[in-house]
Amino acid sequence: MKPLYSGKVREIYDISENRLVIVATDRISAFDHILPVEIKNKGIILNRMSNFWFDKTKEIVKNHIVEQKTENMPAFFQDKWFQGRTVMVEKLQMLPFEFVVRGYLLGSIWDAYKKGKPFCGNILSGHYQMAQKLDHPVITPAIKRNDSHDEYISIQYVQSKLGDELTGQIKTICFKLYEVCSRYAFSRGIIIADAKFEFGWNREGELVLADEIFTPDSSRFWDIGAYKTGVSPKSFDKQFLRDWLTEHQADGAYPFDRVPENILEQTARIYQECLKRIVY
Repeated sequence: MKPLYSGKVREIYDISENRLVIVATDRISAFDHILPVEIKNKGIILNRMSNFWFDKTKEIVKNHIVEQKTENMPAFFQDKWFQGRTVMVEKLQMLPFEFVVRGYLLGSIWDAYKKGKPFCGNILSGHYQMAQKLDHPVITPAIKRNDSHDEYISIQYVQSKLGDELTGQIKTICFKLYEVCSRYAFSRGIIIADAKFEFGWNREGELVLADEIFTPDSSRFWDIGAYKTGVSPKSFDKQFLRDWLTEHQADGAYPFDRVPENILEQTARIYQECLKRIVY
């Protein structure tokens, strides 16, 4: 069986009229490049965390998970390699937008704030430092692009396409998801600085939460113990690997094929620590 889609990390299989199977691999990408090496058990960690959050938030919004056990999936997925990294999901008509809730000031919104410019229609008042907690979280939507970087847009643009009622419903869900899950993560020693959400319609016309949620690949996770404003905080993701690549680039080229084993092992430990704090 060949995947319908193969991305930087995940592979998607079309198995029936209303079902897909998503497999999280151990691949890792940096600077829009898939490295020729893997991070041990990264896919299992991402899948375990996302499933944990889907289960925790199912009373807030319906999600696309149908089955997590490979023994209840087609025979192709019975191989041991698929265990722990594979889910069967409901096939959806996906909305063409993704929604990022930002509770802290870093990344693109920090760059816009420094220049005194709005970001996705959000104008931040007051005086903030890098990585400082916002007085109120904001939503920064984007148009999903398959062949290029996602394009940031305003919530007003989303309203013009989806209507005020549906846009308002999505905003309410996104803020509630972020509030509940960031509060839980904080109790486990992790700050969730931002989080990305995607939605689609199922066959019954219900709005359904899809993709992955609250993983190190879709959110910024910071260590509370190392957090302080004014600097880019320590994160539980691939930033450690990205930093190594940046430090060792030559003539503008990153050494994607020369990452030492100890860097890969340390990156794996960072992902594992995030899973341990959140789930166990």
